[in-house]
Amino acid sequence: MPQNQTLLTPLFLDTRVPGLEALARPGWVLNNPPLPAGDPPSRMGIVHRALADLVAASLGAGRRPVSIAGDCCTAIGVAAGLQRAGLDCRLIWFDAHGDFNTPETTPSGFLGGMPLAMLAGRGDLSMPAAVGLTPLPENRIILTDGRDLDPQEAEMLKHSEVTHLRNPADLMGYTLGEDPLWVHFDVDVVALADSPAQNYPAEGGPPAAALQPVFAALAASGRLAAVSVSTWNPELDPDRRSEKTSLDLLRNLIGNL
Repeated sequence: MPQNQTLLTPLFLDTRVPGLEALARPGWVLNNPPLPAGDPPSRMGIVHRALADLVAASLGAGRRPVSIAGDCCTAIGVAAGLQRAGLDCRLIWFDAHGDFNTPETTPSGFLGGMPLAMLAGRGDLSMPAAVGLTPLPENRIILTDGRDLDPQEAEMLKHSEVTHLRNPADLMGYTLGEDPLWVHFDVDVVALADSPAQNYPAEGGPPAAALQPVFAALAASGRLAAVSVSTWNPELDPDRRSEKTSLDLLRNLIGNL
């Protein structure tokens, strides 16, 4: 099992989240570059470039990058770092939402609802371009759960080559080939009873106990090259239940943090 290198980005999009920075432990690397005034996509591009550098450096040192951040857009930086290191991974995206909106389909305009589409080369590609990212082939992307989709997003996903496995347990019998794997884990995939501190809660998710064997099976494959995590909201987590649930599940994937 490779040694993990945890990379902590204590931001939600381009805004600092003190509660995330407080998670830092000895040996973790903090990705918190100074951000000039400007529009959020430009500021986020700086964050993603710095993260891409850290991911590539971790892989170059023989370590498995584990990115923990406050939003899913940081996956763009992880993808760029993997490409710089020459890794062509199959992406498994655990999320209550599809994150497959584009500016044309989104009802809200929320950037955090678009990163999977951006990774697949759809929508506004200014943030992927800022890190030199080549779009991922859709047939190498698996969205699992994705129970809360906007209408046009659902239609676009249906006609894409992205595999949508509504039940994460279906991964247990799914043929993943021999490629290295990158798992993205948005903790809002977990049932709200186990992890309620979510900015965008969605009812009906799998309990943590149902995800544990799925994560353990992915770990046992021996092909887990990288992990990225989009976290709970620490300000909504006074009893730290969401933090504990999320980090316990992450340990099922990667072992010790």
